[in-house]
Amino acid sequence: MIQRIIAGFYTVLLILPFLIPSQAIAQQVLTLDEAVAIGLENNYGIMISRNSVEQAENNLSLGNAGFLPIVDATASRTERIEDSEFQAGGESRITEGAESNNTNAAINLDWTLFDGLRMFSSYNRLGEIRDLSELQLDLNQEFLVANISFTYFNIIRISEQLNILQNNIEVTEERIEIEETKVDLGSGSEYDLLQARSDLSEDRAAYIRETNSLTEAKINLNELLGRQPSEEFDVVSEISVNRSLVKKQLYENLIEQNTELAIAKAQEDITELELREVQGERYPEISFSSGYSFNRNESGGGFFSFNETTGFSYGLTARVPIFNGFNINRRIQNAKIDQKNAEISRQQERLRIESNFESAFRAYVNAIELVDLEEENYQNAEETLDIALERFRLGSISSLEFREAQTTFLQAENRLINAKYEAKIAETELLQLSGNIDALVVQ
Repeated sequence: MIQRIIAGFYTVLLILPFLIPSQAIAQQVLTLDEAVAIGLENNYGIMISRNSVEQAENNLSLGNAGFLPIVDATASRTERIEDSEFQAGGESRITEGAESNNTNAAINLDWTLFDGLRMFSSYNRLGEIRDLSELQLDLNQEFLVANISFTYFNIIRISEQLNILQNNIEVTEERIEIEETKVDLGSGSEYDLLQARSDLSEDRAAYIRETNSLTEAKINLNELLGRQPSEEFDVVSEISVNRSLVKKQLYENLIEQNTELAIAKAQEDITELELREVQGERYPEISFSSGYSFNRNESGGGFFSFNETTGFSYGLTARVPIFNGFNINRRIQNAKIDQKNAEISRQQERLRIESNFESAFRAYVNAIELVDLEEENYQNAEETLDIALERFRLGSISSLEFREAQTTFLQAENRLINAKYEAKIAETELLQLSGNIDALVVQ
């Protein structure tokens, strides 16, 4: 009897830390759509991507493309103190410490009127770069949503496994009570009782390890959400698998909406515009220049003590490239190679994405079948455990046989949870590849 009290006391001490948080602290239930909204708002990587889009938007301007003139204003004043000597017609003149100054001011305009249409290609290229930065932002957001979803579903999986382990501990405790009763009545053995207590320690150790995994998973999710690692929250209690995904529709969406394919196409378009810019260097360049200048000289020595000029100027300049060491030809050839490489990269990217799609859909189908199978196995294992527990109470099966039934049920529960998790991961990957990752959040 004393041993039973002591064992019960240690049982309470070990289980109490895990029971108090769930009973005494009502934590916030964080849904997946709330987690995604927080992540898209606070994630540091997304903030950097948004800043890159803003930079690209700023660079998309007529002035940056070369359409607008350049206007400069300059001004200067110089003071001098000089000794001078002049000789003319047999006469000489010597001046010491003569002060003089020179004042200049000018405003100049330079405007390229024609540059072989390079400015048009440059402006279009800046627009493509802006669009590319927006696509990169979209892709980073998609990856963030997917990573948040993966981590969120993993937290659900671990939480369900913790519940399973908690139930398993309770079953083992009931087994110990039965063994203690048998020992008190003289029909049991001390060996079976010690073995049951050893199994209880093993079950508690598994629970503690899984608790550590849950803590790490929550820290990882808080990091993705841009929150403090210690932020506490709960998640929904079950993984819901979408069984109605259609391969044909997903593939059509992949070809039309996949962000990585759109990025590859944008990069190919940029190389085409870069080629046009280089080719434009073969054509003449015509520029217009104009200016207004002011110049004033005052001298304390010499024949002229004062001189001032003002005036307006304008003109056209034409530059015709004739020969520059075949550098234009070389740059055109390299630009064509870049364009070809971009086309090859786009084809390679499409093949990679289509391959990932086939693998993900096969994994999705297999995972759905596995969920159905594991649900049936779970039901059988649950019934088997109920029967085993009743027989164990009656003494018709041994402690070892009951432990085997208990372990089989635990494994069946874990396999079912993992099968649902794998199905959800495959579903998430398919929705991301097809450009429909938002559909995951609104389920």
